Amino acid sequence: MKLLIAEDEKDLNRILASKLRKEHYTVETCYDGETALESLSAGKYDGVILDIMLPGRSGFEVLSEMRKRGDQTPVLFLTALNDTNSIVQGLDLGASDYMVKPFVLSELMARVRVMMRNTAVVNENVCRCGDIVVNTNDRSVLRAGRKVELTAKEYTMLLYLMRNKNTVVTRQQIVTNVWDADSDIASNIVDVYIRFIRKKLNEGGHEDLIHAVRGVGYMLKDGREEA
Repeated sequence: MKLLIAEDEKDLNRILASKLRKEHYTVETCYDGETALESLSAGKYDGVILDIMLPGRSGFEVLSEMRKRGDQTPVLFLTALNDTNSIVQGLDLGASDYMVKPFVLSELMARVRVMMRNTAVVNENVCRCGDIVVNTNDRSVLRAGRKVELTAKEYTMLLYLMRNKNTVVTRQQIVTNVWDADSDIASNIVDVYIRFIRKKLNEGGHEDLIHAVRGVGYMLKDGREEA
């Protein structure tokens, strides 16, 4: 599993990275909030260990921006701020855990393991493509943190596209998986539903991630990924 450490104390950053690598995690590091956000935009992580008092942008700002983007990567705050207001703020922003410095390294490793176990369960139920997030637990859809209201059929069609992102699917495949193999549904009904979904997802000027493949069907493609 891949972790990002955002900690401006370089010695501590190095110690944490070394220990986590010995525990067989893949680790990347940075020392300020802006670089943390750039790293999170450029790559996919299974978890983040995040200081709050970072140069540039605070850990609170980093987590807030992550959630606005629809990034639900688990975050463990590791900070010297031990007042109740800071702890409550961090958890309310969506942190998975909050640990105060100074700390015992073995306890931190245990908390990371718990966070990673929870991540494995959550990832089975959450599909992501770019800034679109579909959660199958509550059937919610987010676009850049904004809730998108879809009908039952629109949701099922989007979920099928999400689970096959960066893959071209034919209209008939969509009909078979959204309705059923024996349904007497004209394939052009797919185009109608795609228009409905696009309109709702792209409200506010968002990039259209649903690409038409002429004569074949559609592909949901993250602009940052290669097909």
